Amino acid sequence: MQHAQWPVDRLFFGRDDAETDFSSGLLRRGFQPTHAYEAALTGRKSLVIGRKGSGKSAICAYLAEGGYPGRTALITPDDAAGDVIRRFELQGLTADTAKSLIWRYIFAVHAARYVTDHARLVHGGLRTPAPVRALRNFLDANDEAGDAKLTERLRRGARRLQSASLSLKAFGVEAAASAEGAAREDFSEGTRAARQLDTLEAGVRAAFAALDCAGTHEPLLILDRLEQVWRLDSESHALVTGLLLAAKYATGSYQRAVRCVLFVRADIYDSLNFADGDKFRSDEVHIQWTPAALKDLALTRARISLDSPLDHEQLWGFVFPSAIRGESTSDYLARRSLARPRDAIQFLTLCRDTAELRGHSTVHESDVLEATEQFSRWKLSDLAKEYNVGFPFLRSVFALFENSGYEVRRQELEERFERIREALLESHPSYSEQLTPQAIVEALFGIGFLGVRRGDGVVHAGDSPLPVQAYENELHVHPCFRPALNCRTRRGGNTPSRPGEDADGRVSVGHTDFLRGVTTTDAAFGVSRAARLLDELRGSCERVLRQFERSALPTELQYEMSGPVHAVLGHATLLRDTVGTADTGRATLHVSSGVSLFRVLGRQIADQGFPDDPVRLRLDDEARALDRVLGGALGGGVGSGSSG
Repeated sequence: MQHAQWPVDRLFFGRDDAETDFSSGLLRRGFQPTHAYEAALTGRKSLVIGRKGSGKSAICAYLAEGGYPGRTALITPDDAAGDVIRRFELQGLTADTAKSLIWRYIFAVHAARYVTDHARLVHGGLRTPAPVRALRNFLDANDEAGDAKLTERLRRGARRLQSASLSLKAFGVEAAASAEGAAREDFSEGTRAARQLDTLEAGVRAAFAALDCAGTHEPLLILDRLEQVWRLDSESHALVTGLLLAAKYATGSYQRAVRCVLFVRADIYDSLNFADGDKFRSDEVHIQWTPAALKDLALTRARISLDSPLDHEQLWGFVFPSAIRGESTSDYLARRSLARPRDAIQFLTLCRDTAELRGHSTVHESDVLEATEQFSRWKLSDLAKEYNVGFPFLRSVFALFENSGYEVRRQELEERFERIREALLESHPSYSEQLTPQAIVEALFGIGFLGVRRGDGVVHAGDSPLPVQAYENELHVHPCFRPALNCRTRRGGNTPSRPGEDADGRVSVGHTDFLRGVTTTDAAFGVSRAARLLDELRGSCERVLRQFERSALPTELQYEMSGPVHAVLGHATLLRDTVGTADTGRATLHVSSGVSLFRVLGRQIADQGFPDDPVRLRLDDEARALDRVLGGALGGGVGSGSSG
């Protein structure tokens, strides 16, 4: 075989993002089926979890663009859509439950549009059943029949659910201002919205039942990705948990006619803390890539770009060199990257680009060695960006490992860290609980930067569900990051490697695929208890003020009552900007004052003759929620209203 058969200038492994890869045709032609893909395709699993770059978007795009034999509806909220959902609340419901209702509305509209289209296109020769006609009338009456951006659909749905103004006449139900709707027990926004949504969903189910064809074709597959809208705050937490609850409800409610598959980044999913979390275990599938699977991915893409039936021996013996410094090239590349497609594509592409710049017709060993240095710098920077929200101090911590050995004893790392801890606390006062030696080790292990020696090998977070233990003393920088940090030897200087290790410490090194070993307490959110308390108070104030904005209370009373809430919000914001661990007492006092204010304002509104106004009920809900926060019950939507 001559090298000229596979010129490097034709070699192409793909783009960094699945969307571009798909539009170029490479992902469509070279999609690599995985266990996670098969589980989502067949319906065995509905919750696909993976670290950034692990292939979630590729699976989603492939299913949406022909990989699924039935009809699909792809939902990808952008910042504007995410803001609508974060701001959506219903008095009388927790944040999780309220946001599940707006998601259920979106799913119901997609299902309604699907079943009416299906009746027209597939059952057009028959008389349209009455439930399908009713559903079509509902879509027309609520401006949902035409195409619209997700953000606009969310805004319409949020406005109508909050004001109980969905037009349900198509189902024989009058407007929300009916005598029953005005009954005292129905003053809760949440109660009214839930009843309206129940009516809509019953109408969708009736239409599916009337066609009676769900078992003869694939169900509507609703695909939802939401990485773009995630922020590290309680409203984003509620946004995601609400989505999980809504997807499970929709799949059960519409049975064989509709199912949902959600694609969630692993660190987002691991940070969730809500009461029904244990009900999703059987729905989960974690994306995991083996070195062999990544080798197959590389081979498939090389075959497509070179238009040649290459085999592994040819790819790793002629297109690429067979070995790098005595190690097989495929193993060399796999050990120096995290086990995910994006890393593999970037590393391979960088090797190819380096060879082309040097005028080589194929990739040489020297090209791979040069690319290794650049790739390591990329990945170290990318790791800091990936976890910047939860760990904004990572760049400073990475510097502790520069120009030293890749093996670090725990005590040695603690001594290094103590030298910069005071400066980090000054720069990041809200992250004080994360800035301890033990928390730093746990975080670095959890994100895949550090491994730990267990027995005869070094394991990383993806190799074992067990987090790094306090007694585990020997820590190893992942080979991916060693060149960027100039960690060239095991213990610094010329310390020899252990038997069985080479200069890079080659032992049983695994790959991390998602964040493990970091608890879902306040520390997992990267903030102190004091900061969380103030964040909860600020969220409560903002929800109360939004309730005032859509209130029917007299203008003078609204102005009089909302003024003190604005003042509490402003004070909490100022205090939050400087709060540290030592300020827990001050934060607790401020939240307690907010609780008292909400209760006083609620009594005053009732005394003015509006005992059942949603603002008064919201004030009571937020006061109860903040009481629970003060008692330590953080997470899962507390702090955003409760009907309890």
